Amino acid sequence: MQRFTPTAAQDAGAPAPDGGYTAEFLRVRQLAERGVANAQHSLGFMYFNGQGVPQSYELAAAWYRQAANAGLEHAQYNLGVMFQKGQGVDVDFAEAAHWYQLAAEQGYAAAQYNLGWLYAKGQGVAQDTEQARHWFAKAAEQGDPGAQNNLGMMYDTGKGVPQDFAQAIMWYRKAAEQGYARAQFNLGLRYDNGQGVAQDAKQALGWFRKAADQGYAAAQFNLALRYDKGQDVAADPAKAIHWYTLAAEQDHVSSQFNLGLIYDNGHGVPRDEQKALQWYRRAAELGHAGAQNNLGQRYDHGQGVAQDYRAAAHWYHKAAEQGFPAAQYHLALLFEQGHGVPRDQQEAIFWYRKAADQGHLRAQFDLGLRYEHGQGVPQDARKALAWFRRAAEQGYVAAQFMLGQVHDRDDGPAPDLAQANAWYRKAAEQGHTQACFTLGLRYDNGQGLPRDFKQALSWYLAAARQGHARAQMNAGLMFLSGQGVEADAAQAWRWLALAERSGLAQAARHLHSAAARLDPQQLAALRSAPELLPA
Repeated sequence: MQRFTPTAAQDAGAPAPDGGYTAEFLRVRQLAERGVANAQHSLGFMYFNGQGVPQSYELAAAWYRQAANAGLEHAQYNLGVMFQKGQGVDVDFAEAAHWYQLAAEQGYAAAQYNLGWLYAKGQGVAQDTEQARHWFAKAAEQGDPGAQNNLGMMYDTGKGVPQDFAQAIMWYRKAAEQGYARAQFNLGLRYDNGQGVAQDAKQALGWFRKAADQGYAAAQFNLALRYDKGQDVAADPAKAIHWYTLAAEQDHVSSQFNLGLIYDNGHGVPRDEQKALQWYRRAAELGHAGAQNNLGQRYDHGQGVAQDYRAAAHWYHKAAEQGFPAAQYHLALLFEQGHGVPRDQQEAIFWYRKAADQGHLRAQFDLGLRYEHGQGVPQDARKALAWFRRAAEQGYVAAQFMLGQVHDRDDGPAPDLAQANAWYRKAAEQGHTQACFTLGLRYDNGQGLPRDFKQALSWYLAAARQGHARAQMNAGLMFLSGQGVEADAAQAWRWLALAERSGLAQAARHLHSAAARLDPQQLAALRSAPELLPA
């Protein structure tokens, strides 16, 4: 991490009293005014910190400059910091680089580190990874942990040097063993993924914990995630929440979002919509797309807040602009319905397409329906087929059934009975009611499949148990006639009774036939509990 705070190791002074100047200040000022460089630096330090004198960055910079011009390296460094931060002077990266360079060439490690950063970022100097590596290496060899970590990162990524995981690990370890939190985290990551070192979950956790205990948010999040998921440690929601919260309070957005999810779902804690909302809002305001989408949904559905479609559209739009497909889909729905935004079919289609292109299943399916029916777009059966297929191949059951229907039509873009039946089966195996019934009909009639009454009954029953009236009647008829199963008038009566109650009038005639095959006691028992679903 780049340094911006002037170093004070070389200076010590008495604390400021309630009023007036201290004797130490007067002594140092007298020496500074005589041109003693160390005294000029010490006086700048006093003004910078308000030590024995009212704080003044302007006077601090003036005295640092005199000492820096005399060649004092720590004054040159501190003056560079002030130009980099704009303290007492205007921000001027070129001037900062100038003073860092002078101090760095005298071997001042902190200046070497900061100069390396300016070259890495191209601030005040032309971006130059070789120069960045050179100055980081100079500081690293003097034991500067930040420079050691940055040098490790350069070898880790191969930026400015040939990629060398062993070198990366060496520099990370040097910094980590000095207690540098970011290096501890980086070393933990290497042990976690086994890159440049033997994979070792215990070592990874140990380094993550060291960094987390120092308040490093990324390590706290990583540790929380492990307790949340039970990865390499026993799952412990309380510890997960503890570490997420520490990171979240530092504005670590993924921690804020995950806390929102935990309270939203009641994972290891009582469900708390207000806490979920609070964390979603904090993450959303910092730009987390998932949190923005979830906050949009809260306003969309009035969950924990007053329903407000305009606020929903606001948050969906922020997430959608970041490419978040669920938010793009939800925004499309608002434009389609005119909720919180002007009703606009073309804008809805624009966002549907954005989401669909990223693989959002419902958006792909809805686009397919639009091309199927010419809703807001020119009717185009081939485009409908393409969108249904994309969703179907990802397992979206409604799209699988529709794809079956498209292939089933003789006048469609790709008539193919075998394909139709294959997609019906995929949908039926996921429990799609109409697909189950359709597959039952295919086996019943031998349409594109070998005729098989046992299979037909099995699929009819799958649909019938979900309340499909025609499937209930067909199952009843098969039990009545003994097709695919041993004849069973009681089972037939129950399924036919359900079909009749579902509104299928023609089931009544067959119900009388089933009743005629039952003795009065059986019929009375069935009529006494008609709501019982047959086996």
